[in-house]
Amino acid sequence: MSQFGTKISSDDIIETLSFFDDWEDRYKYIIDLGRELPPLDTAQRTEEHLVRGCQSQVWLVSQQRGDQLFFEADSDAFIVKGLLAVVLAAYNGKRPVDILAFNIEQYFEQLNLIKHLSVTRGNGLRAMVKRIQATATDAL
Repeated sequence: MSQFGTKISSDDIIETLSFFDDWEDRYKYIIDLGRELPPLDTAQRTEEHLVRGCQSQVWLVSQQRGDQLFFEADSDAFIVKGLLAVVLAAYNGKRPVDILAFNIEQYFEQLNLIKHLSVTRGNGLRAMVKRIQATATDAL
């Protein structure tokens, strides 16, 4: 099953995470988001789709439909797959210009996310974002 077009918004995630008082519950929610992402087909788990800079293996596939970009992503780690869902919520189905204009750091701040991740997970998260932004730049 393809996740191109899956739609949960960044606002939905911000709102839902605000209901949780502690980070253990927030992590569980993020992991649950990742479980909702369908796995990538093994044929798409290629070197070309591998995101460099991530501690875990992460694959990111993009597709342009009209003036919108859609992404599929997968990881071999549950928490990373959840972080992918958080990132995809911010970018999936948007025009390249909107992807590049989106303030991802502000989004992460609203989620209070980065300071609750290890340095390597934070770097991996930024590597995912850079890959999506590069895809948007190429599409312009």
